[in-house]
Amino acid sequence: MMALATGVLVAGAVIAAALASVRIIAGPTLSDRVVALDIFLAAAIALAVAASLGTGRTVFLDVAIGLALVGFVATIGWARLVHRAPRDPNGGEGP
Repeated sequence: MMALATGVLVAGAVIAAALASVRIIAGPTLSDRVVALDIFLAAAIALAVAASLGTGRTVFLDVAIGLALVGFVATIGWARLVHRAPRDPNGGEGP
C-alpha cells in the first residue's frame, strides 16, 4: 500500500512539474511564471516526501522542510519584484 501511495505521489509531482514547465514557457505574464516556479517547488517537496516514504529515512523530510522555508522566502521576493516591475499599457510584458 505504501508503494502505491509513493507511486501516486511521484506521478502527481511529475505531472505538476510538466504542466508548470508549459506555463513557464507560454507565460504570458511574469505572475504566471512565478506561480509556475512555485509549483516546481511544491513538486520538489512532494518528491522529497516520496523519497522519505520510499526509503524510510527521515533525512528527506528535513530536506522538504528546508525547501519549504527557502521557497516561501523566494516566493515573497519574486512577488515583490513582479509588483514593482513596470507595467505595459497594452497588457503584455513589454519588450
